[in-house]
Amino acid sequence: MADRDQDLAAEAPAIGAPDRDARPDRPLRKGWTTGACAAAARAAFEGLVIGQFPDPVSIVLPRGQRPEFALARRELAPDRATAGVIKDAGDDPDVTHGALVLATVEPGPLGSGIAFRAGDGVGTVTRPGLTLPPGEPAINPGPRDMIRRAIRDAINHCGGTEDVVVTVSIPGGAALAEKTLNRRLGIVGGLSILGTTGVVVPFSCAAWIHSIHRGIDVARAAGLTHLAASTGSTSEAAVKALYGLPDEALIDMGDFAGGTFKYLRNHPVERLTVAGGFGKLAKLAAGHLDLHSGRSSVDIAELAALAAGLGAAEPLIARLRAAVSAGEVLQQAAAAGLPLADAVACRARDTTLATLAGNVAVEVVVFDRTGRRIGHAGP
Repeated sequence: MADRDQDLAAEAPAIGAPDRDARPDRPLRKGWTTGACAAAARAAFEGLVIGQFPDPVSIVLPRGQRPEFALARRELAPDRATAGVIKDAGDDPDVTHGALVLATVEPGPLGSGIAFRAGDGVGTVTRPGLTLPPGEPAINPGPRDMIRRAIRDAINHCGGTEDVVVTVSIPGGAALAEKTLNRRLGIVGGLSILGTTGVVVPFSCAAWIHSIHRGIDVARAAGLTHLAASTGSTSEAAVKALYGLPDEALIDMGDFAGGTFKYLRNHPVERLTVAGGFGKLAKLAAGHLDLHSGRSSVDIAELAALAAGLGAAEPLIARLRAAVSAGEVLQQAAAAGLPLADAVACRARDTTLATLAGNVAVEVVVFDRTGRRIGHAGP
């Protein structure tokens, strides 16, 4: 999967041809996820309904930004319309940067609502453990919501009904997908359409760690004694709701566990909650302090060994060792009634405490993709 979509707001001008001339002496430029680009479905919908394509096409992202996308392609037939935009990932090293993202809209059965299909270069889910069930096009829930919202906005503007089929395509996406982990995760045939916020934040280690440190400084200056360091937007929202924490107490740790914990070792607070998904925290449990997929990976064999320690039978252990993702391991362990997420939380807490050198009271909370708490360790 390609996008690094973080829960940060950004404003940017209309998108045309991408400019990748990144230099270290200027701020890194944010970009847009494939999910936001696929919202060109709005342009295709208007083309189908009124025979005209808005160019540029404007959409509303979940955080309220209103980017405009210049159309790179428009095609109109009696029973369908296609619009396309060029993916601009800003200065993020994203394999889909510069790719053409197409959305084709055609009428669907009466009362069917908005349905989704995978076109050329977009993958299909084939294994359990991911956000979508097997057989579904790899268009994640966030982008689906963005597309639905864009089409409903178009209906308010030009009429029509939402009984349509939206096919998302990325020409050449199958080749690009070979540079991602999709095949290992059981997504075949192409790329995933990703993005919960629609915004791609450039992957800059120094800049990100600097912002983490400044966030800790601000929280301490405000007299806060309980901070929550989260690996992503879902876990951040969940832990905020769990404890009613103010925004100043939320540290967007992302993949940089080491940069967060080492700073807290010298700038401690009374209590730290580490919140994240099962896969990221499984890496932390194995001792990794850099959780980025390019620099650490989930140790499936270690997870199977943890399950064995919880009393898993040998046939289950064998299936876990053959799993291709942390999600698949978790799903099978949960079906067998094993508290594997608790075990991972416990190991992750040990890693955190060792890095903090005992200066902070630590708990670890594991959340699933819906924000439901599935594992816990600590006070």
